Amino acid sequence: MSTSIDPSYRWDGEELDIAAYLARIGFDGEPTPTPATLRRLVFLHTTSLPFENLEIILGRPVRLDVASLQDKMVRRRRGGYCFELCALFAAALERLGFGVTGLAGRIFLGQDNALLPATHALLRVTTAEDDRIWLCDPGFGSGPLAPIELAPGRGEFVAGAWRFRLEHGRDELGGDLWTLRHFARDGWRTRRTVSMTPQYRIDQEVGSYYVSTSRHSPFTTRPIVQRIRPEVHHMLDGVTLLTGYPDGTGATRQVARADLPEILAEIFDIELDAADTDQLVHAPWPADQGVVQAVSR
Repeated sequence: MSTSIDPSYRWDGEELDIAAYLARIGFDGEPTPTPATLRRLVFLHTTSLPFENLEIILGRPVRLDVASLQDKMVRRRRGGYCFELCALFAAALERLGFGVTGLAGRIFLGQDNALLPATHALLRVTTAEDDRIWLCDPGFGSGPLAPIELAPGRGEFVAGAWRFRLEHGRDELGGDLWTLRHFARDGWRTRRTVSMTPQYRIDQEVGSYYVSTSRHSPFTTRPIVQRIRPEVHHMLDGVTLLTGYPDGTGATRQVARADLPEILAEIFDIELDAADTDQLVHAPWPADQGVVQAVSR
């Protein structure tokens, strides 16, 4: 009987052009598997690669294999949504010698009592330096900009200038349950919860398929694009452009579809080719037919 490990348990880090990835996010120096390197990688990955669902709106499938992720986000300098951003980051960490396990998060859209499916991808990460465990969330679109040490009593912390709180509790069966709260324009709100049940690439494929195809998903209805910086967060939700700051203040304005290519390029560092630009501006979105779901801000 074969004793080889099913490759689905790994993240195909050996297929990643690690030099090209590190150049894409602006990492220089020796990427050793230490907490300091992890902090730098999370910051650069999160601030360099925008959150975006444009492939779905343009009618193309979301692919999570390393070759497709690398072509889209590294070579063509696009972004992705949580499953894409998380899978690329996991491959990079694995290639660099970090311990990486997938996790699933449950998103709360500003309502602590609303129960939505666990369709957000995160990572549990360990380093070669010590036995601390880190929660990395490289694909939410609004941070955190740093790995979070999973330690009871962690409480409030700051990443960039953004304020977060991590709370430890128990799920219905007594397992560890971590709740992340974020201070933004609507004050302190629960953003997501995550348990320590391992998620593998096949699990994330299933979650990504649901999020990218279901009529109940906000990502199938209109463009949703985000960019987080240490001092500002930008979000395009259809034709609504939102700007938020760490103190909870912000601004909202409506934009014209004709202005979307310029907004994507100047604010989110996304440049589409002529065909995609024409489709985004002129083709109807599902939201035009009234198929609209809420999205977290």
